[in-house]
Amino acid sequence: MEKAKVYFTKELTPESVVKMFKMLNKELPGKVAVKVHSGEEGNQNYLRPEFMKPMVEYVKGTIVECNTAYDGERDTTEKHVKLMENHGWSKMFDVDIMDSEGDEVLEIPNGKVIKKNYVGKHLENYDSMLVLSHFKGHPMGGYGGALKQLSIGVASSKGKRYIHCAGAENGSYEDMFRTDQIKFLEAMADAASSVVNHFKDNIAYINVMANMSVDCDCCNVAEDPCMKDIGILASLDPIAIDQACIDLVKNSDDPGRDHLLERINSRQGTHTIDAASELGYGTKEYELVEVE
Repeated sequence: MEKAKVYFTKELTPESVVKMFKMLNKELPGKVAVKVHSGEEGNQNYLRPEFMKPMVEYVKGTIVECNTAYDGERDTTEKHVKLMENHGWSKMFDVDIMDSEGDEVLEIPNGKVIKKNYVGKHLENYDSMLVLSHFKGHPMGGYGGALKQLSIGVASSKGKRYIHCAGAENGSYEDMFRTDQIKFLEAMADAASSVVNHFKDNIAYINVMANMSVDCDCCNVAEDPCMKDIGILASLDPIAIDQACIDLVKNSDDPGRDHLLERINSRQGTHTIDAASELGYGTKEYELVEVE
């Protein structure tokens, strides 16, 4: 597989997000789902809708999310809709909680750990997807980027638990935190593959390296960012874009770099990238193209 192109700019503005997308020379046809992280109530680090506005408007997209599998302000559709209003998403965009009417199943015949993925039923209403990710650490996955958005992010509440429990149909809330870590990470790689295969070529990825805490936007009490902002990346390859973000952190001389890497490495986070690469829906080999 030839190297994937990953475009990168240090300029962190709403307009730069659009500029990076244009570098992909990719038209997203039909009805476009824009997958973001809505941010748990109390979280201070999630990317605000104002920052996303020019990009979402450019692709005429609908903001999509799914309910969580843990207690909080996003674990039911009713609460999630209210949070989307409180965080400003609904004031600026059309918003769709994709599992508000249940799940649909995407098959994963070559999955390492899971052979199916429960996603929000409304996924079937979209022709293409823009995965607009906030790159940061994560308490369980080590890091959050494009692959996590594709897997846990697009999974329904039931699907999130299924991934976390490495395919246990009746896994409990407690089981989510007792799963073998490698199996959990590989289940995420499996789930991500099903969404990539669903949209085929009608999908693109943007990772924003800003507000980089060791904690995810799903945490209502998160650590403050530990590193200075790095920039915006865009690619047509979800594996390459996440690998490029990891490498930018590793190659940084920022004093907070080690704290973020400790979170990623202690959870073996890059194993998700390795597993995804073995499944063949992208590559870890990339060319970083810096855009002024």
